[in-house]
Amino acid sequence: MNPTRKNERSSRTRSRTGGPAFGAGAGSSQGSRYGSSAPSRSGSPSRSGGPSRSGGYGRRPASIQGEFALPKTITPALPAALAFADLAMPGELLAALHAQGVTVPFPIQGATLPNTLAGRDVLGRGRTGSGKTLALGLALLARTAGQRAEPHQPLALILVPTRELAQQVTDALTPYARSVKLRLTTVVGGMSIGKQAGALRGGAEVVVATPGRLKDLIDRGDCRLNQVAITVLDEADQMADMGFMPQVTALLDQVRPEGQRMLFSATLDRNVDLLVRRYLTDPVVHSVDPSAGAVTTMEHHVLHVHGADKQRTTTEIAAREGRVMMFLDTKHAVDRLTEHLLSSGVRAAALHGGKSQPQRTRTLAQFKTGHVTVLVATNVAARGIHVDNLDLVVNIDPPTDPKDYLHRGGRTARAGESGSVVTLVTPNQRRDMARLMAAAGITPQTTQVRSGEEALQRITGAQAPSGIPVTITAPVSERPKRSTASRGRRKPLSGDRRANVRQSTFDAAA
Repeated sequence: MNPTRKNERSSRTRSRTGGPAFGAGAGSSQGSRYGSSAPSRSGSPSRSGGPSRSGGYGRRPASIQGEFALPKTITPALPAALAFADLAMPGELLAALHAQGVTVPFPIQGATLPNTLAGRDVLGRGRTGSGKTLALGLALLARTAGQRAEPHQPLALILVPTRELAQQVTDALTPYARSVKLRLTTVVGGMSIGKQAGALRGGAEVVVATPGRLKDLIDRGDCRLNQVAITVLDEADQMADMGFMPQVTALLDQVRPEGQRMLFSATLDRNVDLLVRRYLTDPVVHSVDPSAGAVTTMEHHVLHVHGADKQRTTTEIAAREGRVMMFLDTKHAVDRLTEHLLSSGVRAAALHGGKSQPQRTRTLAQFKTGHVTVLVATNVAARGIHVDNLDLVVNIDPPTDPKDYLHRGGRTARAGESGSVVTLVTPNQRRDMARLMAAAGITPQTTQVRSGEEALQRITGAQAPSGIPVTITAPVSERPKRSTASRGRRKPLSGDRRANVRQSTFDAAA
């Protein structure tokens, strides 16, 4: 371990009141440091996290339940902002917000931005869809604006648990990053590692990354974190649940020790207690909503169904007017239901960890545009997916964890919109579902239903499918016509170019 690296952050030297004044302090040269864990802060127990997961998103091992004792803020927090114009942000950022029609901050944005813009560490909790992405992103961009990254050395890092959340964060922040001329790149698995290395080589001030792929790039020598002055952990509890804690802590040990840290999540349980105690210094603690709580614009329904009637009930719900997202536990179950719905005349598509990233990106795009009306998914879609005007989420397989229920349901009723979460429960699942709802702090409406009944139609909009099989095709994109001057035989590849092609092919398959 680099002897200059400090895990104790009591001697941090950054200004708590200034703007993005981070000097080019000497950082460590990067080596492979994942074989050993960093020493914990005084009084912190040693925790190694769970094993890394490489498979799909089925039922995960039971996580440590219960909220940890939130840290007490020593330095008083700054008062909340009522309008973005009241915040000390670059004019270009304010203009970009105005151009996007964003003028009034959501509660978590108004509460945290005055403090994060001043350089404070923040521990923010807010339900999914509450505006966390802009809450973390605007401060990061404002404090990084005007700086230029050296090759391989980003200045700001946003760590997220899944590719889908990485893409959502990237999409949400790109117009604002462009407004202040910051280069933003996404580093996730399932995509060409060569292209990602190239983006880092060209210089990127802001990196949005999943832990595993970022570790791979560091091990290859394509990325160094010693100049990262602002680090954000988004949905840290899910990273812990997925077994990424050793990678996350190893990455945090490589960023500038005096830098700013922000941790945002919809739930804060004991799995992230280590991160809070070790890496946040006198954080401003802000909670918009309790972890176990219902969104007021969301209806919760538990529909008691008979096992023999469950598939027909599911099919009728899927055939409704409008879009619906359906969750199951396993990749196989997702594929099987998707095939059944397509054969029944329902425009459905599958999303799970067994799909390539281009397939997942295309499927999400088709669902958002309405080309696909039913998205059948595992928990890979439970976080990090935002779809406008999605008013129904259905748990075909009831979740076993209250957090999974809250995050699945969080795909609807976002940003003040209304929506419903429906869970199909067979007789042998009723007792477990009652316990889960109690743990989640939710009192659902319970109804006994059968396929074809009025109650099912009233709650979900269910209707009989057409029965005419459909095929979902990828949108046809027109290729630009080649000019006649460029036609002819291709030049043979040189040895170096052949090697590059082989490497690119390998990266794409990784």
